[in-house]
Amino acid sequence: MSGSRVDLKVVLLGKEYGGKTSLVERYLHDRFHGDVPYQNTIGAAFGAKKVDVGDRTVTMGIWDTAGSERYEAMSRIYYRGAKAAILCYDLTEAASFDRVKFWVDELLKNEEKCKIYLCGTKVDLVEDDKKNRKVDYHETTDYGDSIKAKVFETSSKTGSSIKELFSSIAKDFVEDPTNSDEESSPKTLDLQENRTRQKGCCS
Repeated sequence: MSGSRVDLKVVLLGKEYGGKTSLVERYLHDRFHGDVPYQNTIGAAFGAKKVDVGDRTVTMGIWDTAGSERYEAMSRIYYRGAKAAILCYDLTEAASFDRVKFWVDELLKNEEKCKIYLCGTKVDLVEDDKKNRKVDYHETTDYGDSIKAKVFETSSKTGSSIKELFSSIAKDFVEDPTNSDEESSPKTLDLQENRTRQKGCCS
């Protein structure tokens, strides 16, 4: 499908197995694959969804990027021009939040106009057993305040807070006056540009 119009480009970044693909699957298709492992994303996978914000309909283009460090350079291609970035980290793995800080630095250096959203995934595992939590909520909110980022804790298994995350992104985009200029008008994207889809994701 090429030539689709996208108002708002959203990119997901974070460590591999951090829950990015499950998040997109739940939001776009309202499904969760449970214990069935995903094939690693190579490059990026794309999906789109229309979101109503007041009397305006925004077409959100969502890029799910590869989390492996060997695809870092490729991920930089996909966050170019993004208006929002969801930085995912696994609440049960401390190292995944350290990786988020790497991507924050990247975005602040290269995409100053990109609004950042911190997204803790797998909150259902934490709710099942508080001992599973390896990323402190107050640490993430303090860090979020320091970079002017909103923080969400989500579960792709239950769907918790996922619609709220994407609705907040769309609402912030519409309410930001800098997005009403010509530069931010709807663009026609060639969705067949250099990328490899993950099998079964974001179609």
